[in-house]
Amino acid sequence: MTELNGELPVNTSGGLKAKGHPISPTGLAQVYEIVKQMRNNAEERQVKKPKYGLTHNIGGVGAMATVHIFKNLN
Repeated sequence: MTELNGELPVNTSGGLKAKGHPISPTGLAQVYEIVKQMRNNAEERQVKKPKYGLTHNIGGVGAMATVHIFKNLN
């Protein structure tokens, strides 16, 4: 279900651990992956016809949370 070609793909780039989990740029990396997906530019990680994308990031000691929701207008 959550695999790349599943009904609800999750962590299409491998997730933050796959990137070494850099502290500050994690949110930016998440947004970058969603934008690549929406533009059909994610190569072997490409989700078929993405309609929506969501990023969720928890910062600090869990005191801050950020969620971005994207919609593909193409």
